[in-house]
Amino acid sequence: MYSRRPHRRSRSRSRTGAVLLAAAALVVSACSTGSSTSSATSAARAAQAAQATLTALPRATPAALAPYYEQKLSWRACGAPGFECATLRAPLDYAAPGEGDVRLAVARKKATGPGERLGSLLVNPGGPGGSAIGYLQNYAALGYPEEVRARYDMVAVDPRGVARSEPVECLDGPAMDTYTQTDTTPDDERERAGLVDAYKKFAEGCGADAPELLRHVSTVEAARDMDILREVLGDEQLTYVGASYGTLLGATYAGLFPDRAGRLVLDGAMDPSLSARRLNVDQTAGFETAFQAFAKDCVRQPDCPLGEPGTPPEQVGKNLKAFFGRLDAKPVPTSDPDGRELGESLATTGVIAAMYDETAWPQLREALTSAMNENDGTGLLALSDSYYERDADGAYSNLMFANAAVNCLDLPPAFTGPDDVRKSLPEFEKASPVFGEGLAWAALNCTYWPVAPTGEAHRIEAQGAKPIVVVGTTRDPATPYPWAQALAGQLSSGRLLTYDGDGHTAYGRGSDCIDSTINAYLLRGTPPADGKRCS
Repeated sequence: MYSRRPHRRSRSRSRTGAVLLAAAALVVSACSTGSSTSSATSAARAAQAAQATLTALPRATPAALAPYYEQKLSWRACGAPGFECATLRAPLDYAAPGEGDVRLAVARKKATGPGERLGSLLVNPGGPGGSAIGYLQNYAALGYPEEVRARYDMVAVDPRGVARSEPVECLDGPAMDTYTQTDTTPDDERERAGLVDAYKKFAEGCGADAPELLRHVSTVEAARDMDILREVLGDEQLTYVGASYGTLLGATYAGLFPDRAGRLVLDGAMDPSLSARRLNVDQTAGFETAFQAFAKDCVRQPDCPLGEPGTPPEQVGKNLKAFFGRLDAKPVPTSDPDGRELGESLATTGVIAAMYDETAWPQLREALTSAMNENDGTGLLALSDSYYERDADGAYSNLMFANAAVNCLDLPPAFTGPDDVRKSLPEFEKASPVFGEGLAWAALNCTYWPVAPTGEAHRIEAQGAKPIVVVGTTRDPATPYPWAQALAGQLSSGRLLTYDGDGHTAYGRGSDCIDSTINAYLLRGTPPADGKRCS
């Protein structure tokens, strides 16, 4: 699955960080490891699991975990002025505490005042694989509303396997360049074999780097780590804002520790009750919804290369799909110093990257014009690189590696093999005529994962938790609006807050209605009425 925000301007202020969650044209998908089970068996397991509910942990902290809950953090200056960093210890395996630890990077910026300090506000930008510390230092601790930063210590922890917290590494820069250019719309058996080989090499690289850690980077384990941090910070309850995949992390925390869940904001929500295949189909439809909005806007602009005024969105989509087909046959040159050309896979990722934020639509029009009319793919390549977090030196962050590691542990695989994908192509292409084929094949990646999944689809009710605010955007490409409706309905205390608009997530993106509602909840504990809508 796809679900992260590339680095770019939002409506009213800059924000950075990952909010990725599903599958970038090739690299990520909500899936899990290889299995020999049949499609029917997998479907039956998924249906059964969807009826299960995440069970709360005992309220009393087990004695074996006491050393972790009683640890003291040693804070030191780091990054920009005002930030402090520390290292938190957590058990590698919660079933065997004390037999191996993971060291998690933590950062904070203390409440600035005025006003009484309300405690710590933990933030997570999603992914999975997004650096929460990067998000804190580059956006949240500087760009969240001033009144929120005045009353809370702004805190972030990079989840296990992510960024500064024992990061999973899979491929070096040149190997990742090859991987991201692999054809994800295979036309024949040779191309299908090439795609499978790419997924296997990616998985083998991850397994060789951290074979033991890969078994312990699940969302449940990351949520348990957050509870250790809550205690170490001295907070009786967790206050939290999570975006995209960060909503699954926050909801999981509430399900495990409902009595310790304080003011939780889950923005751009996931539905934990869905199977990997269902998540991918739904998200494919989400990108189609976002593209339709882009298409309608594009033909109203004088620089739209995909159609004239009045061109229906369906035809705009056909025009883009035809362009992808031309790139599949013959990539166009770019100004990349490493000599990369723009093929179909990188172009698709570039377009999808721009779907996360409507303020990127002018950049996308310009990039498409250059590629389609001037034979220069540099602009679309730049959008793709921003999505993959590839820097100018050709190095990649660990975002995509951690994304696959978490997704492939959390759920059984979306597909059992290429034949399974081929059977599902009509369903994906119905969800999105433009992106469906590529996203269906992208969901195959975890089929070859080196460790078995530990999670299943399940409901999260969090009985006994205080009101939890679930935010959904009606034309969100990465976390479709029905997911927010579903999560709010599952949570016993869920309050659905709707933003009628475009883009991925809603808080801090220019809606005074959304921002004031969430601020009132964070600062005064006043949740919105269930079903409140903003535009």
